[in-house]
Amino acid sequence: MRISEKLVVTPVAGKPVLSIGNFDLAPLHYVVEEFFLSGTANSHETIGEPTAEGRWDVKAGGSAPFKTRVVVIRPTDPSRFNGTAVVEWLNVSAGTDGAPDWGYTHTELIRDGYAYVGVSAQKVGIDGGGLMGIPGLLALKKADPERYASLDHPGDAFAYDIFTQAGKAVRGTEGTRLLGPLTPKHVLATGESQSAVFLTTYVNAVDPMAKAFDGFLIHSRFGSGAQLDGVPTGSTRAGVPSGLRIRTDMHKPVLIFISETDLMSPMGYLAARQDDNDHLRVWEVAGTAHADTYTLGASAIDSGTESIADLARALAPTTNVLGMQFGKLINSAPQHHYVMVAAISSLNRWVNSGRAPPHGQRLMVTDGNPPQLARDANGNATGGIRSPWMDVPTAHLSGLGQTGSRIGFLFGVTEPFDSIRLTQLYPGGRSEYLEKFDAALNAAIRSGFILPADEAQIKGLASFSYPDESL
Repeated sequence: MRISEKLVVTPVAGKPVLSIGNFDLAPLHYVVEEFFLSGTANSHETIGEPTAEGRWDVKAGGSAPFKTRVVVIRPTDPSRFNGTAVVEWLNVSAGTDGAPDWGYTHTELIRDGYAYVGVSAQKVGIDGGGLMGIPGLLALKKADPERYASLDHPGDAFAYDIFTQAGKAVRGTEGTRLLGPLTPKHVLATGESQSAVFLTTYVNAVDPMAKAFDGFLIHSRFGSGAQLDGVPTGSTRAGVPSGLRIRTDMHKPVLIFISETDLMSPMGYLAARQDDNDHLRVWEVAGTAHADTYTLGASAIDSGTESIADLARALAPTTNVLGMQFGKLINSAPQHHYVMVAAISSLNRWVNSGRAPPHGQRLMVTDGNPPQLARDANGNATGGIRSPWMDVPTAHLSGLGQTGSRIGFLFGVTEPFDSIRLTQLYPGGRSEYLEKFDAALNAAIRSGFILPADEAQIKGLASFSYPDESL
C-alpha cells in the first residue's frame, strides 16, 4: 500500500522480531502486525551554532533511500480505541531493537485502548553494533536474515526523518494508515535512554518543521542530545552542548521522566535541569534506576492476569543480568513502572484536554563538588516524586552504587533492611507497615503520580515486601 508518492507501506505476514512480553495479546483483544516502510529520507543540518537553550534552526541536508520496519500493536475492536497512538523510537543500545517504553507502559496502553507503534529508526537495530553489543541479542538481519534481508538503513543522520515519516504514516489516509481501521486523534512520541537522547534533539531541532507528533514523553535522557549526523551522545562533537535544555518556545506538551541514574551519572541530566513551563513537565523520581527488575523480567509477564505472587517473584532483586554478574542486588523499585504509567496517561490527558500534569518536586542534591544526592536516615534519596517504597521503605533503593560490570551503573541497587532496622521503623510489625504503606500510596495517587487503576496490584505487592514474621 502507498500513503504518499514518497513512502510505501508494506504489510509483512508472520511474527516480528521484537520482545514485547511472554503473554498472548489476543485474549486482551489486541493484534500485533509488522510493516516495512520504504522511501527517501532527508538528513538535517544546523543553521548557526547549536545552543544549550535548545533553539536550534535547521535545514534539510542530503537525501537517501531507506527501508525499515515498524511493529504495530492495536486493539482489534475499533470501539475500544481511545484515539491515541504511542510511537516509540526503539532503543538500540544493546545491539538490537528494544521496546523499553512498551515494557514500562503496556499495562496502561492495553487497559485504556491505546495503539502502539515501535519504529526501527536507527541503523544498529537492523544491522547490529551498538554501544553495548550484549552477546545473544541479535539485530534484525542476524535474528531473521530471510525476513529482514531487504531492509536498508542509510545511517542515523537520516533517523530523524525516518521517525517523522513513521509518525505521519500512523495518521496516514483511510485504508492505508498503519493502524488499519483505527483513526487516531493524537499521536505521541516516546523513547528511553539513547532514544531519549535522540528525541531531545528531535524536539529542539526537527519537530518545529516536521510537525508529526502532538506530544513527547522523553524517558531517561542525560545531559546532552544526539548530533544531527546521528552520533547519539556526548558534547565533544559537532558542537552539541552539555546541559542541553528543551526549547522554551515549544508549543507541544513535553514530559521528561528522570531516574536517579539519569540525573547523577557523568554527563547526566543534572547539568540540563530546567524549570517547568506551560509546555514542559519534568518528573524526577526517587529510588529509581535507569533499568531495573521490572523492565528486565516482570514486564514480560505483567499481562494483568498473572498472580501477585508471580509478579513479586519477577520483581525480586538479583545480581545476574543477561549473563553478567554484578556486585550488588540491582534496583527492584516498582515505582519506575507505576510512575511511567501515570506519565503516559498524564501526557495523553494533557494533549487531549489541555489539563497539564502535576509539577514534581526535584530530587534534593548537595552543594558538594561533585554534588551528591541528599539522603535520609535510611540512605534513600530525599525530594523528587515520592512513592510508598520511598516513604515507607523496607530497603535502600537507588539508581546509583552498582559495581561489577561496565554497564552496571545503569541498574542501581537494592539493599534490604535487616530485621533490627525493620523493627525500629515498624514496631507494630507487618500490620503497621501495611497501614503506613496504604496511606503513602493514597497520597501518591492523590498527587497524580500513581494511577488509581494500579492501587489493588500495588497493595498486593506490598504484602510481599515485608519479611514473613513467622520465619
